[in-house]
Amino acid sequence: MSSGYRQVPEESIARRGFLPRFFASWSAIIGALIVVILIVVAIAAPVLAPNDPYEAESLRDAYRPPGQQFPLGTDVLGRCILSRILFGTRISLTVGLVVQGISVALGVTLGVVAGYREGIVDDIVSNLTNIMFGFPHLLFALAVVTVLGPGLYNMFIALGLAGWPMIARLVRGQTLSVKRKEYVEAARAAGCSDFFIVTRHILPQCLSPVLVMATMGMAAAILAEAGLSFLGLGAQPPAPSWGSMIARGRDYIWDSPWMTTYPGIAIFLTVLGFNLLGDGLRDFLDPRV
Repeated sequence: MSSGYRQVPEESIARRGFLPRFFASWSAIIGALIVVILIVVAIAAPVLAPNDPYEAESLRDAYRPPGQQFPLGTDVLGRCILSRILFGTRISLTVGLVVQGISVALGVTLGVVAGYREGIVDDIVSNLTNIMFGFPHLLFALAVVTVLGPGLYNMFIALGLAGWPMIARLVRGQTLSVKRKEYVEAARAAGCSDFFIVTRHILPQCLSPVLVMATMGMAAAILAEAGLSFLGLGAQPPAPSWGSMIARGRDYIWDSPWMTTYPGIAIFLTVLGFNLLGDGLRDFLDPRV
């Protein structure tokens, strides 16, 4: 007697319901919208910027409040706040992409090696990961930048080195789980190489959680970049970093609040967008949902 249940292939479900399932979450919709806007702004910054973000036409334009010529006002040197925020989007997105690229490359490599080889290799990577967890993320990056010197490229290295332990621990656990599956044992019994097993069977299973963590990690990297630039250890003047803009305007926060308010809003919206997008991806990729 038929129970009335007809099994549908999982691939068909995923292919048919990708966009509806993803955009069923309001956090995913809002996050994706913010991120898309940021990407468009970063690409079209030279067209959208009403003034030169690096040089002021005259020092007489300094401390100007928001108006027709300068929609978000000017800073202490008379430079347009709006133009600098638009160009600063490029710095923030570049930092997020490069830093997460370094963190994901290191974390995935070390996590897979530790989980697949186990033994002394796993012990070394696990102990190194535990040591890294003993340092606050921003404090470790601050120490590295202090040793290497201030600058955007040194900040890439510092934040990238600070962000890999969480990814490594996640990938290690996933690798330990997948390597004991029947199809992995069958591939090993069939004589498949370790490289084939890792790239064909293990890494694809790690893609979803790593993607979610990398998306949320971009928000953390952008926030850390703003903090380091605020301290003068990130992007150096005249680069329009949002953190350095806040640092330069903090002494005038009562008389000219637009110098710090608008860059702060830009940081808030960017971090919010990536966090919401990561939250939506997590709900979408979670097999329990």
